[in-house]
Amino acid sequence: MMSNLHSIIPGTRHWPRFVQNQSERFEARFVSLRLEKSPSIFFQGMEGSVIPIAVSHGEGFAEFRDAAAAQACSESGLVAARYVDHHHRITETYPLNPNGSPHGITALTTESGRVTILMPHPERVHRTVSLSYHPNDWADESPWMMMFHQARAWCR
Repeated sequence: MMSNLHSIIPGTRHWPRFVQNQSERFEARFVSLRLEKSPSIFFQGMEGSVIPIAVSHGEGFAEFRDAAAAQACSESGLVAARYVDHHHRITETYPLNPNGSPHGITALTTESGRVTILMPHPERVHRTVSLSYHPNDWADESPWMMMFHQARAWCR
């Protein structure tokens, strides 16, 4: 929904439309995301982290005007997260990239970092018991809870 409101949100000229997955199916499972260096207030200090996350959507393919627009967006510094494979490399390969988005793009932010759109669902995995696997040293909160703490701190 937020990507469709881009015309009224400052700093979103680079945002694509999110349309039907390339698989033409509803996709629901766990995948890995790598958080990128971006101005997003949600992910400050988390860049480089690779974290499992739940996907649950039928319309997650990032559709750009053309390949040049996708490339420009990818290089803009405003991509907040990307799908990665088990070697932490950006992937467009199904099923690791469940919707086929170019450059593995799954989260974008504005130039100010105040608005971030994210296709997967961190709210579904904010506790470690929600994950199929996690290292023993992780506490009750998964790393995704950090984004909610960051947002709360920013609002103070």
